[in-house]
Amino acid sequence: MPKTTLQRDAESQEHETILSPDFLSIDQITDLLAADPNGVQRKLEEFLDFKNLQTCLKEAILLDYYVSGFLWAKEMDFSVIQYSKFMTLLAMLLHNLKTLHMSLEDSIKWLGEVMAEIGPSHLERNEEWNMFDVTQANAIIDYLKISLFQHYKLYEFLFYSTREEIVIGTKQVIEVVKPADSPFPDPLEEGISFDVYSSLLEPPPTSVTDMKRLSREQGAEETQPETDALDMDPLAGFTIEDIKSVLGQVTDDVLLSIQTEINEKLQIQEEAFNARIEKLKKA
Repeated sequence: MPKTTLQRDAESQEHETILSPDFLSIDQITDLLAADPNGVQRKLEEFLDFKNLQTCLKEAILLDYYVSGFLWAKEMDFSVIQYSKFMTLLAMLLHNLKTLHMSLEDSIKWLGEVMAEIGPSHLERNEEWNMFDVTQANAIIDYLKISLFQHYKLYEFLFYSTREEIVIGTKQVIEVVKPADSPFPDPLEEGISFDVYSSLLEPPPTSVTDMKRLSREQGAEETQPETDALDMDPLAGFTIEDIKSVLGQVTDDVLLSIQTEINEKLQIQEEAFNARIEKLKKA
């Protein structure tokens, strides 16, 4: 039965709403057609207002999605109107996935319905509504299979899954001991007695001032009255082996106490660092 004028007008209005509004304007598509592949990427980045491509994985993936689609359409030698509808089709598929949470099956069904409206049909209809011929429609479906549908789970993860920010650095403030030539006194060297520190731990003098000071101290010791040295020898009655044994025992006791104290402090610092690492992991 022939269709009435009202029926044809209703179908015409319904067809005009398919894939509308356009994702890219005619002027934008014209600019893209005049650019090389690198220019297409730069212009789409500007059109889509992507400003964080270097740090935002989502923007980089979406830009690659649209750039790849446009360059593929360019190889198909589409008309400007066909470019417009194809890019809008790409955008609507992502919109359905992101906003409507369409499954893969629903997206394929939706694509079939849209292609039935803008693609070739054996039904009686206005030929001007057919945006794509049979070859072009099949090519579009094949392209969407390998570009979007084959990686549908990855795009779902892109839109639905939240990604944790990885802490790649931390800032710590370390207080450095003032140099020896400053007006501040030297550190106490963890409370070690001066005799032990000067005989076992004190580094050799390196500066000219230290060398002069050491020479003066040694000279003062050598010029002491010989009578002091001739007084009663405190080591009288002891053999060399006795002295070595006593000194060895004293040295071992001192070094053992120092090593024990150092180990305790290292253990405390290790526990503190482990606590900080656990806090960073939980943050």
